[in-house]
Amino acid sequence: MPQAMTEVEIQQWRQQLSDISDTALEQMLISWLRQSESRMRALAVAARLNLPQGYIAAGFIRNLVWDRFHGITTALNDIDLIYFDPNDVSDGIEAHYQQQLKQWLPIAWSVKNQARMHLKHKHQPYTGVLQAMRYWPEHETAIAARLKQGQVEIIHTGYLRSLLALQLTRNPHAVDGAFQQRVADRGWLEIYQHLKLIL
Repeated sequence: MPQAMTEVEIQQWRQQLSDISDTALEQMLISWLRQSESRMRALAVAARLNLPQGYIAAGFIRNLVWDRFHGITTALNDIDLIYFDPNDVSDGIEAHYQQQLKQWLPIAWSVKNQARMHLKHKHQPYTGVLQAMRYWPEHETAIAARLKQGQVEIIHTGYLRSLLALQLTRNPHAVDGAFQQRVADRGWLEIYQHLKLIL
């Protein structure tokens, strides 16, 4: 596990980020994922379901990055699997997938079909998981990974660089108050002292 970086080192890293290409940053993240045995195992298990646009997202990626810069390892207590299937938007099928995943890898899985999440937020139907992710409370959570034919693939809404800069940015398109509530409830600023809050 890498050692925690000092505040001076974090500032230097943030300055260096502007000279690194998006492709290089994605490859860096993929390398970090491959170094995490627990995450690679989870990606392999999720791939067995072969869900349309099936990705693991949220804290699975976000906490990996934050942990690395802070020299800690937080427990992978739950995993968020998203997918997009407009042909079956029932709660029952999500529960079925969750049970199947728990049999393969005993951990708390949350499976959400993004083809129905627009109803929760009273939006027009989404076109895919990437559009759905654009409404998540903080931008840096909207990064996802999957294992396809042995290769790790990354998708994001344009805030990978921000995640790697240890920024935590409120999404103005998300539900009002959701960001502030999540920051308070999860204690992110106490766990990760280098985070830079952007409202």
